[in-house]
Amino acid sequence: MKKISKKQLRVIKDWVKFALAILCVIFFVVYFIFNLWSPLKEDAYMIVKPGTSVSSVTNYMLKNNIIKSGDLFYFSIQMNGGKIMAGEYEIPRGAGVWTIASMLANGRIATTVVTIPEGFTIKQTKNLLMNITTLTGEVDCDKQIPICNLRDGDIFPDTYRIARGMSRLAVLELAHKKMQEVKNSFEGVVYPTPLKDWNDVMVLASIVQKETPLKREMPIVAGVYLNRLNTNMRLQACPTVIYALTDFEGNMHGESLLSEHLKIDSPYNTYIHKGLPPYPIANVGVDAIRAVLNPSKTDYLFFVADGRGGHKFSKTYDEHQKYHEKWREIKKNLNK
Repeated sequence: MKKISKKQLRVIKDWVKFALAILCVIFFVVYFIFNLWSPLKEDAYMIVKPGTSVSSVTNYMLKNNIIKSGDLFYFSIQMNGGKIMAGEYEIPRGAGVWTIASMLANGRIATTVVTIPEGFTIKQTKNLLMNITTLTGEVDCDKQIPICNLRDGDIFPDTYRIARGMSRLAVLELAHKKMQEVKNSFEGVVYPTPLKDWNDVMVLASIVQKETPLKREMPIVAGVYLNRLNTNMRLQACPTVIYALTDFEGNMHGESLLSEHLKIDSPYNTYIHKGLPPYPIANVGVDAIRAVLNPSKTDYLFFVADGRGGHKFSKTYDEHQKYHEKWREIKKNLNK
């Protein structure tokens, strides 16, 4: 075999370097055309309805200056499977045809975040959903449809990342299914005396949820109410009265709860009726449910706000009255 000279070797190396340079240029040109070559100066929103053809989507994007080349987009779609998925898309500014094609082919639709706070009632949740402009539709419908007959305690308060444009009823359905999953996760758990069924658990959990936002206090509050139930005392829970006063909304909107309000004739008024209200007064999180199922074992029968976001607990009414006087002084000073 003829030996390659040093001069020939240099020539080969130069050609290899040249070829690699050409390949790099081609790569960057292709990358630029498919990923960086974009007319989009700001984010764009686009709705693709079920059954919409690739050509219709291509024409729409050309008309609205979302892409520069229909041929490149069509090629990109074919390389991503040849199909597009229906949905609402948020296309970021500067997105090239390959990025857009990949989004549409893989259904990477625009999303929005909906947070249902713990302790919200159904009415409050529906008002919340109606104020989220990225959702669609109404929150009320034919009562023959199960999702239209929701009671408090039927949905799970949580943060949901959902498709932009989702219907409000679909969000309620999602939260309802999540609540069913939570319920199933507690299947087989022994209920503390005198609670008889899941509804009792949820009723007491909703009262606990409304009484305190502090996770560490929830088992103690639950224990107080269970002690009252087991000694045939009235629960005398203010949130139940507020629920009745506000037509099941659960929000006084800054108004004070007065002594005359405690006389309202309602099965939810635990100041005049013994035992639990008929149904939950709010939608609850897992911490409140766990607190009811695992209450603190104490002799406490009373509690009152301590002015620092928590409560003072007591075993006797006299001790409770002393803490109540301190709370009145705190409120008085706050209102000065």
